[in-house]
Amino acid sequence: MRRRGGVRYTAGTMKPRKLVKEMEGIAAAYCVTDGKKFRLKDFDPGDTGGVKSKKVAQSLLEGSGVMLAEMQEKLYAQDVWAVLLIFQGMDAAGKDGAIKHVMSGINPQGCDVYAFKAPTNEELEHDFLWREHKVMPSRGKIGIFNRSYYEEVLVVRVHPHLLKAEKLADELVTKHIWQERYEDINAFERFLTHNGVVIRKFFLHVSKEEQKKRFLERLDDSKKNWKFSMDDIKERKFWDDYQEAYEEMVQNTATKRAPWYVVPADNKWYGRLVVASAIIEALNELDLAFPDVDKEKKKELEAIREALLKGKD
Repeated sequence: MRRRGGVRYTAGTMKPRKLVKEMEGIAAAYCVTDGKKFRLKDFDPGDTGGVKSKKVAQSLLEGSGVMLAEMQEKLYAQDVWAVLLIFQGMDAAGKDGAIKHVMSGINPQGCDVYAFKAPTNEELEHDFLWREHKVMPSRGKIGIFNRSYYEEVLVVRVHPHLLKAEKLADELVTKHIWQERYEDINAFERFLTHNGVVIRKFFLHVSKEEQKKRFLERLDDSKKNWKFSMDDIKERKFWDDYQEAYEEMVQNTATKRAPWYVVPADNKWYGRLVVASAIIEALNELDLAFPDVDKEKKKELEAIREALLKGKD
């Protein structure tokens, strides 16, 4: 388990530069850029780092929300970079909530969210990266994937019979298929980053006990009943298989260009703070700024000003 020893967080107003530094410290503890030595058991899903209370976390999250909104506006205006945020995790890990709370202050025009469920018949007629590739964020925008092509090395690996629906030739389905898919994903993400897409990936790491607690809460709350199905219970039987699949996913696809953040998700308030911190850190590295206008544009704007001032209406 990783902790930020000796750090004491305080709530309240914080200068932007100090807030960024604080966020960078929070995110760093959960960032994996080289998966060779990664072991899931080293990350505690109940960890809260040095943040001692929900109140303090919410104060930091509010500050990050204001900063994130300003950064997103500059990202959109600069129109150079695109940002892709990928969320993976077991059922009830808090993916929906993290997206909702962390991105609440973002201008909807600059952000697109896609929730990928079981592939459609049309999607199964294409390669496993096709449906995500066609909705990649354009320059200046933030794209959010609630689940993604990583399902192909998670649920499909845990339930390999699903490969039959993908209509692959028998000679393509070998014992090496998962390693080949890791290689394909790494190559795809390398291609994206070479073309100005900044990638950050979040694995919301929840414990089996916390998942059970949240399932029971969904059953007790009529407003959350719609979220629940028997498939959720069936998948719990494969818990160990999924944990192994998640571990190997991070081991094989964590890179400096597209790092994984193993987010402790048992405490939603802290998990959301970790996600916000990682996004703030990524955007801060881009040196975002509103573009300067050239001399011709300035003349045009001055002419517009004069025309408005001379007008009677």
